[in-house]
Amino acid sequence: MTKVKVEGLRELDRALGELPKSTAKAVLRRTLLKAGEPLAQEMRNLAPDDPETGGNDLKSSIAVGTKLSQRQAKLHRRAVRNDKAFAEAFVGPGPDPAAWNQEFGNINHAPQSFARPAWDGKQKEVLEVIKTETWTEIDKAAQRLARKAARLAAKGQ
Repeated sequence: MTKVKVEGLRELDRALGELPKSTAKAVLRRTLLKAGEPLAQEMRNLAPDDPETGGNDLKSSIAVGTKLSQRQAKLHRRAVRNDKAFAEAFVGPGPDPAAWNQEFGNINHAPQSFARPAWDGKQKEVLEVIKTETWTEIDKAAQRLARKAARLAAKGQ
């Protein structure tokens, strides 16, 4: 697992803290999903493609999401046992174990890395999208909350 430290996000954290907890989680989730898309696209571009599979292959299984397969979730819990994340998103291939062999190789197959080179090439862009998009999402959420408060005030509640 790779950890990346990003500095200069204190104001962002304060702004998220002013939102209700569920709204802040939703803001972060939407941001992470959007930020993961360029990384997923780069992984798809770098992943080897087998034309004989008819589109049901490693390349087509690469996605951005908040859910993992049962096995992936178990491994993730074990890896981050003491680190309870406020919001998470995952980028990568589906639960097919062949993806691991493709990335790292095995005794019969040389590695054809696609995930690490994609991250190395796109990490600055992904982190920049997280910074800018989080502000956009916070603004949208604040406007929605203000409209909701105005509606409730108009109804006299």
